Amino acid sequence: VKKALMDQNFISRYLPDRKEGKPDREVLFEDQEKGFCICGHVYNKEANGSPHDHGSSWAIYGQASGETEMTEWEIVKEESDLKFVKETKKYIMKPGDVRFYNVGDVHSPVRKEPVRLLRIEGRNLDNIERSKIKEF
Repeated sequence: VKKALMDQNFISRYLPDRKEGKPDREVLFEDQEKGFCICGHVYNKEANGSPHDHGSSWAIYGQASGETEMTEWEIVKEESDLKFVKETKKYIMKPGDVRFYNVGDVHSPVRKEPVRLLRIEGRNLDNIERSKIKEF
C-alpha cells in the first residue's frame, strides 16, 4: 500500500480529481469471493468526521496526498445500541502513511485541505451496519 501511495502514476490513474457531484468514495476493486474491496477517496474540501467504527469489518487507511488529522477513541461505556468514547490518541497522516483499524476500533478524521487516500475494507462498508457512537 505504501509503495502505491508514493507512485504518482498510480495516484493520477486511480485517485484523479473528482468532478462536482461525483462521490468522494469510489470502489476500485471488490473481490467477490473474499469480500474485501479497495476504495479510492478524493476529498476536495474541509471535513470533520465524527467518531465511528467499521462495524464487523476492518479497514486500512493509506494517505496519498494532503494530510489527515486522525483521532483514535476508546469505548468507555455501552448502553443498548449506543457506545460512548473518549479520545486516546491524535496524529497526522501524511503521504505514504498507512494505518490499520481493526474490527471495533473507533477513530475520526479531520481534513483541512484536499486529500487523496486509499482505503482497503475487509468488506464493502456500503453494506455494513455501524455502531452509534457519542463522545463521553
